[in-house]
Amino acid sequence: MNVRSHPALPQKNVSRHGKVTAVSMMKDEGPFVLEWVAHHLTVGFTDLVVYTNDCSDGTDDMLIRLEELGLAHHRRNVIPKGIKPQPSAIKHAQVEPQVTDSDWVLVFDADEFLSIRHGDGSLDGLIDGIEAQGANGMVITWRIFGSGGVVDWSRDFVTEQYLCAAPPMWNKGWGVKTLFRFDPEAWKLGIHRPKMKNKVLDTDYPNTIKWLNGSGREMEAYFKFRGWRSIVRTVGYDWAQMNHYAVKSIDSYAIRKFRGNVNNKKDKYNDGYWSLQDRNEVRDETMLRYSDRRRAIFEGLLTDPVLHRLHFAAVERAEARLAEFKGTPEYDAFVAQLRAASAVPITRVEARPPQERDPEKIAAKMSDVEKRVGLERAAEKEKTAEARMIAPVDAYVRGKPDLSQSPPMEWHPNHTMELPADPRLFTPPALLNVEAGKFERNLARNLSGLLPEGAVLSEVGAGVGFLSGHLAKTRPDVTLYVREPDEALHRSLTAIWARNGIIPGGRLHLSAEPLADPAALADHVTGTAPRVLILGDPAITPAHLAALAAPVPPVLILNARLWCEVFAQLDSFEAVLASLGYRTRLPLDPMLCGAWTTLAEKGA
Repeated sequence: MNVRSHPALPQKNVSRHGKVTAVSMMKDEGPFVLEWVAHHLTVGFTDLVVYTNDCSDGTDDMLIRLEELGLAHHRRNVIPKGIKPQPSAIKHAQVEPQVTDSDWVLVFDADEFLSIRHGDGSLDGLIDGIEAQGANGMVITWRIFGSGGVVDWSRDFVTEQYLCAAPPMWNKGWGVKTLFRFDPEAWKLGIHRPKMKNKVLDTDYPNTIKWLNGSGREMEAYFKFRGWRSIVRTVGYDWAQMNHYAVKSIDSYAIRKFRGNVNNKKDKYNDGYWSLQDRNEVRDETMLRYSDRRRAIFEGLLTDPVLHRLHFAAVERAEARLAEFKGTPEYDAFVAQLRAASAVPITRVEARPPQERDPEKIAAKMSDVEKRVGLERAAEKEKTAEARMIAPVDAYVRGKPDLSQSPPMEWHPNHTMELPADPRLFTPPALLNVEAGKFERNLARNLSGLLPEGAVLSEVGAGVGFLSGHLAKTRPDVTLYVREPDEALHRSLTAIWARNGIIPGGRLHLSAEPLADPAALADHVTGTAPRVLILGDPAITPAHLAALAAPVPPVLILNARLWCEVFAQLDSFEAVLASLGYRTRLPLDPMLCGAWTTLAEKGA
């Protein structure tokens, strides 16, 4: 029987990639169900399969009604004794016909919303991109969204209220969800990623699996078998991310604390969890691309009188419970506790795993195929650094830094400079070095020795100005020409210098002008005649070096952002360097930079 009651109700999606299914679990998500459904219909899922347990606010009834309307599939999560709700739902989904006949599957929670930057923001476009790379899955990393300082409850959309998030390189929030081509004969569903069944492990099947990260780059081989979170080498948000709204406003958090969680974790919603999840360091408005279509679908759903009644009943129930709490002294203490947790700098936030890793237990569970992959990785690690050609680790967050927010942060002494532990600028490995006083330590220790009395140094792409600032304080005889064209980095540089009492003038020259044209760099070098030329601007190419006129600077260093950018194509740079007379590689830390000289090694 057709129960569709209004022409404004949305239609079921159709995809050129077949059946693309979202699998989720919910418990008392009543105020948010219709937004979640509207968003994921907007994104392009053809099917939504949702398991509920112990609902008291009509969440299950809303999903039952959505099933009657042909827009979702509701299933009761019958939970065996001793099993948690979420794993129970996953087990049911493994044999659910609406899931098993799916072409693509993504398992995720009710407080998670898929956000796609690739193409037009649709799932069809994203899967097009995945398949164009010859891949059959994407490992999509969480992006933690905080409260944005919002305290009061609001009926506004979650996806439009909360637009502040953790910085992209914050590794304590890197859990993943996996969109993949599903074959129930080969895969067991999982909360974060599926697991290959034993019967296909020792066949050619694992060799057919190619998953991409959230930036469209191939994942490392080990992840075919094990792992539930991204690492520095695999994280990426350029194509897609899973927006994780774990806390929302303080009032929303209070409501969530009342109703518990889908896994029945005791006292999960405390101030420690809030501190971990209330991350607001950068602004991310990607979700707004969906606003008009999402709102239209949401309003269309409300034209159904049953959904209308159930939705507002759930909202009013939540608001009534919240009103009772807000009239108590405990509410004021609760708000004060969470405000204090919000003030914890991101570098002081702890994220303890449910239990410590036990390498022996993990090894015992690994298949022979996994062990072979592990042995290959171990053999690679045993090689010398030169043989392995270890890639440098980014110190700076890639892309344009977002300094629109003002998060709490600490400052740490590094040689003669104080640096901020700023996650908007620095990657997790660099933050550890900043905290330990070891940022660019090898260069800071050795650079002065490359500069005779009264020498000139030019730094093009100075980042936050640590090296040049340190030299300005320790070598007042040296003339420094410092350039940083990136607006956000230049602003950070000037703030850091000001805090350290460094004022441009005299022998210290600071510019924000780019040297994008090779001739402009050549003119700059000719005009300043540096003894040491440091190039850190990632816009520099081999053509820039080829344009340098003789005599070239005796020492040339590819540093920081440029060094990370060019490492994979180092041969083309080294060929130009050799043609300019840079024959000797200086023994500086290759994880930080590459340095060459035209001088005899002793004279360098």
